[in-house]
Amino acid sequence: MSVSELLVLFVISLLANLLSALAGGGAGLLQLPALLHLGLPFAMALATHKTASVALGVGATMRHWQTGQFNLRFSLYILLTGLPGVWLGTQVIVAIPEIWASFALGILTLGLGLYSVFKSSLGLNPQRIHRDTHGLFIGGVGLFLIGVLNGSLTSGTGLFVTIWLVRWFGLDFTRAVSYTLILVGLFWNGLGALFLAQQSVVAWAWLPPLLIGSLLGGYLGAHWALLQGNRLVKRSFEVLTMIVGLSLIIKSWQLLG
Repeated sequence: MSVSELLVLFVISLLANLLSALAGGGAGLLQLPALLHLGLPFAMALATHKTASVALGVGATMRHWQTGQFNLRFSLYILLTGLPGVWLGTQVIVAIPEIWASFALGILTLGLGLYSVFKSSLGLNPQRIHRDTHGLFIGGVGLFLIGVLNGSLTSGTGLFVTIWLVRWFGLDFTRAVSYTLILVGLFWNGLGALFLAQQSVVAWAWLPPLLIGSLLGGYLGAHWALLQGNRLVKRSFEVLTMIVGLSLIIKSWQLLG
């Protein structure tokens, strides 16, 4: 790759992961298409993107961990319920046709953004709900299913985790995004990258600018979110979900054509 192409990759990775660190997901919206545009085959681009996205989790963890606001038992719960789904997703790699997967996921993602827009108070004030056995079981099933999507699809599933933590468990947006970035960005994506790397070749020569951009973007986005609070994070979530949703719907129409 030329120096200019490496610089483009770094800038795209920095911006994509900064926005992702604000909203709790969506880095693949910019990063994956950039890899495809520069000539990587889809399977290699996906494996490379997933590998680089782990650095987003590292960067965000470096900043969010400083707050000391993580519940260890709740963190382990998210990991243990979601990771089996991630593993299953990497084995399935979406058994349904890509066109229908993209369309359905696009509609659902767009709906999440609109739901948050019309629920103006959603995620602004935390409340502890659904922490009994029944609530944790349903919550775990939801995280498992999102894990399957995370392992098999390209982008946007972190946004699903964020809204699920807000809506089902009553977390505010800033706290939900911090759990998403650390546990999903670092561990879920790490497991997904490991399995995908075994199934496809990673473009190792392309990784340095992607890793540096992801690391810096994750840290700076997390820092900005903590400084500005729930309203900025909520608005960022809404914007990213609607962009991701529309892009997936457009992608499905292009596949149909």
